[in-house]
Amino acid sequence: MSTRRTVLAASLAAPAMVLASLRRAEAQAQVSSIGAIHVDVSRLAAQGWGSNALAIKIGLEQELTAALGPALRRGAGPTLNVAVRGVFLNSYAGGGGGGGHVGSGASQSSDSFDSEATLVGRGNRIIATYPVLTTVPASAAGPWYLPDIDQRRLTGLIQTNAAWIKRYVSG
Repeated sequence: MSTRRTVLAASLAAPAMVLASLRRAEAQAQVSSIGAIHVDVSRLAAQGWGSNALAIKIGLEQELTAALGPALRRGAGPTLNVAVRGVFLNSYAGGGGGGGHVGSGASQSSDSFDSEATLVGRGNRIIATYPVLTTVPASAAGPWYLPDIDQRRLTGLIQTNAAWIKRYVSG
């Protein structure tokens, strides 16, 4: 009887210990300060984004700087490297179409921003890596017929992606 209880206790304790170790690892990966931010958009340039790749780089650096706020102290912590892997703007920025309402099978077009945030410590030691894929409804940027619609859609994606990166790296 005691062997069964021991096995049962061990089988119940194992998942708890795994969860506890994952939480400890996550807490250790979240840092109190970031020493620098680098955004790499070379994949976007290779995908043909041209000058928009540079605008995305600058926009994401600015959003991350604002989002991290007091946690950003030049030289005082690990470097946050963000590789932008892809930006996908849906071709239609309207609503669901077909005259349907939410839940009727009408589709909502969405834009996506795919990045990978890596915290790099001293000696190029990787502290943590976070793949971040954000999706925003294309219609969230407002009317499709305004001339700056694509810029507003990109801005929304950049802001959302920066907010998730902040959440991952600083809690």
